[in-house]
Amino acid sequence: MAPAPKSTLWQTLTRFDASQLAPWMGLRNALGVALALIAGVALHNPGGGLVAATGALDAAFSDGSDPYVQRGRRMMAATAFVALAVFAGRLCGANHTLAITLEAICAFAAGMLIATGETAGNIGTITLVTLIVFSAEPAPFGKAVTSGLLILAGGGLQTLLSIALWPVRRFYPEARALGTLYTELARMAEGKLNATEAPPGTEPILAARRALSDLASVHNVESDRYLALFSQAERMRLAILTLSRLSTRLGREAGGAHDAQLLARSMELAARMLASIAASLNAGVKGSTHEECLAELRQASEQLRGSHPSADVSAMRADARWQLDALSGQLRIATELAAHATPAGLDEFRRRESQQPWELRLAGVVAVLRANLSLRSSVCRHAIRLAACVALSDLLARSMHWDRAYWAPMTAAIVLKPDFTSTLSRGLLRLAGTFAGLVVATGLFGALAPALPAQVILITAFMFVMRWAGGANYGILVVPLTGLVVLLFAMTGVPPAQVVTARALNTLAGGLIALGANRLWPTWERTLVRESLAQLLDAYRAYFQAVRDGYLHPGIEADPVFAARLDQVRQAGRLARTNTEASAERFRIEGGVAADRVTALQAILANSHRFIHAVMALEAGLYRSRPVPARGEFQMFTNAADTTLYFLSSYLRGASVHPEDLPDLRESHHALVAAGDSKVERYALVNTETDRVTNSLNTLAVEVVQWGDSGYSH
Repeated sequence: MAPAPKSTLWQTLTRFDASQLAPWMGLRNALGVALALIAGVALHNPGGGLVAATGALDAAFSDGSDPYVQRGRRMMAATAFVALAVFAGRLCGANHTLAITLEAICAFAAGMLIATGETAGNIGTITLVTLIVFSAEPAPFGKAVTSGLLILAGGGLQTLLSIALWPVRRFYPEARALGTLYTELARMAEGKLNATEAPPGTEPILAARRALSDLASVHNVESDRYLALFSQAERMRLAILTLSRLSTRLGREAGGAHDAQLLARSMELAARMLASIAASLNAGVKGSTHEECLAELRQASEQLRGSHPSADVSAMRADARWQLDALSGQLRIATELAAHATPAGLDEFRRRESQQPWELRLAGVVAVLRANLSLRSSVCRHAIRLAACVALSDLLARSMHWDRAYWAPMTAAIVLKPDFTSTLSRGLLRLAGTFAGLVVATGLFGALAPALPAQVILITAFMFVMRWAGGANYGILVVPLTGLVVLLFAMTGVPPAQVVTARALNTLAGGLIALGANRLWPTWERTLVRESLAQLLDAYRAYFQAVRDGYLHPGIEADPVFAARLDQVRQAGRLARTNTEASAERFRIEGGVAADRVTALQAILANSHRFIHAVMALEAGLYRSRPVPARGEFQMFTNAADTTLYFLSSYLRGASVHPEDLPDLRESHHALVAAGDSKVERYALVNTETDRVTNSLNTLAVEVVQWGDSGYSH
């Protein structure tokens, strides 16, 4: 297993993402640090100003351009944890053994928090770094409390400056690209397609794929929605092309005119819904779900059911019915996704999520962490590496009596990532940026010999550059950050030359320890990502089977044995999901992978999320709907879904799977809906959620086979 190709590593090191430039965020973050420093100077307490500025600096790393309520909560959460870290570090720092133990525990926790999402992982890292820094500055209880309060003041000030500005829409370019694509799909559905011309929609699809390529590295609900919208658009394009061809052919057949008119009307309805989705995405407003259009499409599908004297017409009608059923499901999902991808829809979604009792939300986080407490979890392995590296770096630096020894474990904490490639690139950029920043800061200080006001101005300038351009390239972030730290120490009377030497030595030691640890215990994904995805499908299949059994045997949900089984498979599903997401991220940056293939893999994960959400809704239905006898068609449908998952995981492990091997889920779902009284609550719930299961599994089947055939996963 070889490391990433040099060309890919070089691309990672030199990558400059101009879309991450954030001048307004840079201005407000720089202002927050400057105001804290000015307040300290004005009150004749520059030391207190520095601590408050540290709180503003740490809170700035949690700033963003997302809606202000979410942003404010995240920044205040980060500030609270950092304040606690300052208090604990100052209180325990005098006892080296206790301090190193506390740092190792915090490092393990920070590593594990990656499993719960990007936000928690980032807060964990900044909390760990702050604990390391302030453990080197022990203080009595009273001063430790004061330091924590100053951190809260600085972070609170930074948060107020951030939420005072109206939020900027985060995914505007992606939404516009998808809006253009859905507009083109609406045009396709409205017009007659010429079989002699190239299939329309190619350019908008390519443009949307390019616009969404960077979302492969973003793991949140919003990015999943955009990727799923793109995936649905690709499938709808194929359905529209097929239905248009069938409409033309049916119009030429004797007795097929009525069916052709039916398909033409269906295309009008589809065009209306597609145009509405495009308008919703372009305008950023929540659109209609068009229930009346979906109802008419279902009626059209029913009218295509039944035999015809002509065998050719019967075959075309069957094909058209299947395509129309699939298109209806895709349109329903797309309208739902688009409604929640707009700012208004996102606000509504967040309000609904925030209404969930905090005990349930906390229980979900705890469950994810518990599921990852295993050496089979890549997150757990990273947490162990991180704890060991932080403890070893601190122990080495303290035992060697290096000045500013905390920079060694701090560097290890910042550099070490779950995969080797990002650790290597981050380590190299950290070292290069640190040395460059030291040279710049030393040169400025030597040439200007700035007084205290000038130092505040220079710190503010460094802060602006770091937050403005740091997101575009990590090396750019490190240069002004290093200069900022040197000047902060200069304000306390520490000579820059002393800071430069200590920082260079400790940064080198911490960086090498992190790189060495990840090289000794690396994780390569080239030959692992297929198996990781197969294990995810296996885990989801086991969870689906348990939920299915709950419906097949009404009342079993009260059985403790069944509850224990359900909890076990649910935990296994969470572990498999976090492992697969981590594997996909490492696969993305490991080298030699085209952007469109990474986007395709992320789309697979997005659709797997849609599948599991439907199964979770079915599980919830076991407890909130009245038990009724299971329909025979339900068992046939769930067997078909189970078989689909089995075949897909087998394919990922090398088995030969052909499209005809997969069950016809859409037809099985139609039979399920036609059976039983749809007014019965449990039947209605099952009908709705199995429609989601059908749509997501049909999409997954296409995407998994296409992605596997690409050869990038070998």
